[in-house]
Amino acid sequence: MTKFPFAVVGFDLDGTLLDTSRDLADAVNHALGVAGRPALSLDEVKPMIGGGAKRMLERGLEATGGCPEDEMKRLYGILLAYYEQNLSGGTVAFPGMIDALDRLAAMGVKLAVCTNKFEHFAEKLLSDLGLRDRFDALIGGDTMGKGNAKPSAMPIHEMIARAGGGRAAFVGDSIYDVMAARNAGIPSIAVSFGFLTHPVEELGADAIIDHYDCLIPTLERLG
Repeated sequence: MTKFPFAVVGFDLDGTLLDTSRDLADAVNHALGVAGRPALSLDEVKPMIGGGAKRMLERGLEATGGCPEDEMKRLYGILLAYYEQNLSGGTVAFPGMIDALDRLAAMGVKLAVCTNKFEHFAEKLLSDLGLRDRFDALIGGDTMGKGNAKPSAMPIHEMIARAGGGRAAFVGDSIYDVMAARNAGIPSIAVSFGFLTHPVEELGADAIIDHYDCLIPTLERLG
């Protein structure tokens, strides 16, 4: 039996492991409501996800008329406070994800998360959903310090080290994910079901999957 080619498989969180769009949209719309702005639809919010909560809110405010910097800071605090209290109620795993994780773990592969979501939010979200213990490492957007989130290679390198090291691959849904993997010198897989800002083929990933059933065969092929 051929040994599995990767010791570590890392995942983005929002739009890759979990469909968090409902809870994130509710948080954005809460902040927009405080500002007297109209609510955005779920489909409008999805492409705004991926660069962290601040960037998501900035995009939401731009879409509804712009905002002065001091007001942006106030609304950002309001968004974070709301999201912390309401971050998992509408969030679900993408189809086939749990089974794929189980199969990888059964082969001795170390699993990890590298997200641009704040680390304590990612910890709480995965814990709320009973998933945290599946991952050997979790790196958030603030774990490595300001300015060192994806697409920097730094969080990817740290993710691999904390998971025990070895050959790694990364799975994500955004240009931040693909660039971070490339900057870290590891292969990337893009999921077509994530929060895409443009066609998945334009991300430049080494492979694309349409369902988690395809993940392990794709990793084997990349290896």
